[in-house]
Amino acid sequence: MQTNLRGPSTEVTIAPDQPTVMIGERINPTGRKAFSAELQAGDLSRIAPDAQAQADAGAQVLDVNVGAAGVDEVALLPEAIQLVQDTVDLPVCIDSANPDALAAGLAVCKGKALINSVNGELDRLQAVLPLVAEFGAAVIALCMDDSGIPATPDERVTVAENILAAAREAGISPEDILFDPLVMTIGSDHRAGLVTLETARLLRERLGCNLTAGASNVSHGMPQRDLLNVVNLTLLISAGVNAPICNPLKNGLAVRAVNLMLGRDEWGMEYITAYRATPK
Repeated sequence: MQTNLRGPSTEVTIAPDQPTVMIGERINPTGRKAFSAELQAGDLSRIAPDAQAQADAGAQVLDVNVGAAGVDEVALLPEAIQLVQDTVDLPVCIDSANPDALAAGLAVCKGKALINSVNGELDRLQAVLPLVAEFGAAVIALCMDDSGIPATPDERVTVAENILAAAREAGISPEDILFDPLVMTIGSDHRAGLVTLETARLLRERLGCNLTAGASNVSHGMPQRDLLNVVNLTLLISAGVNAPICNPLKNGLAVRAVNLMLGRDEWGMEYITAYRATPK
């Protein structure tokens, strides 16, 4: 199953037999106090350098989120998307909880975007799925619903199946859905990582859809976060997550290493090229 995204002129294919596609997470104020303050002041000067740096590090899709406190996302998100696509020829992942902001961002997007995100809550399905269909976008689907985040892999897969049925009714094909098995912090539940990995395996086995996940969510509150993030990212890709949301500046070489170990990098050329480009 292939999910195709497009930038201004470049197409990106996400598929189980293809190398892992990194979705760059950096254009997001969460955990970035300086960027959050800049967005609140209407300052978008950090966005173009962040976009270029992530592209240079191997990101093939860029998440764009301007959701800082007090920010008018409907006005600012389209500006941010235009800046990104004026800087790099990559598809964007339009990241907002505000459906009006999503619509505004989709209206200026060049190519085929990825929406972040929908879940199994009825209100969210009714707000987001029509946008996916109207703009011919793809969408990230979180395996949670009105009851919250399910505790078991089977329950999360049931939510995914419900979302898939709702998407079909809205005229959206399974190819245009990236399911997210939900990465939870290991610091609050030592089995959280195991549940996510098993969910990913079941989603791939039962639904055959492509998968994403916010890999760095696993390490909040723990020491040596970078180490935990790389280990989690490696395990997620092995379990079937083929379009993780991560920091390519820190994880780019590790992702290439996983591709090589899984036989998705002929003669190791992508890994070698990325290694040679890494600052020593």
